[in-house]
Amino acid sequence: MTSPPRQATPPAFSNREFRSALAMFATGVTIVTARTPEGELVGLTANSFNSVSLDPPLVLWSLARAAGSLPAFSAGSHYAINILAADQKALAERFAARGADRWAGVGFRDGASGSPLLDGAAATFECFNRSRYEEGDHVIFVGEVERCGHRAGASPLLFHGGRFYTEHPL
Repeated sequence: MTSPPRQATPPAFSNREFRSALAMFATGVTIVTARTPEGELVGLTANSFNSVSLDPPLVLWSLARAAGSLPAFSAGSHYAINILAADQKALAERFAARGADRWAGVGFRDGASGSPLLDGAAATFECFNRSRYEEGDHVIFVGEVERCGHRAGASPLLFHGGRFYTEHPL
């Protein structure tokens, strides 16, 4: 009997092929928000969101190591994950753009920890920044959910193949 390999074999595909294959997985769209100790608002669009555990309530999301907001999210004790509703495509695009004033005219209220909760979001999760794992070119954040809420009947904003979609029941 042979022992399993200790590491993966090199990829047999290009970065472009990998991204194209990943794009076939439809996801929801979130904006992750926080407030720095100096009171600065931080936020970005992310579709790398998953539930991890019900007990304790844990969720995860990931952020590129090259992201300018990485220090704020790494050092902060709390953040909020806002799941976007179908009518929030423009907000998703704004928080994904570089150099834009992401917060100009955006409606929100402060959560219990001070992290912004976006008006109109389909759901919100207020998280304690429990742990971080550096993997490849990203950092995986695991948040312990302290509070959550949702808007009953809200349709989600979806992302698939590089495009936004809204829910259509089968």
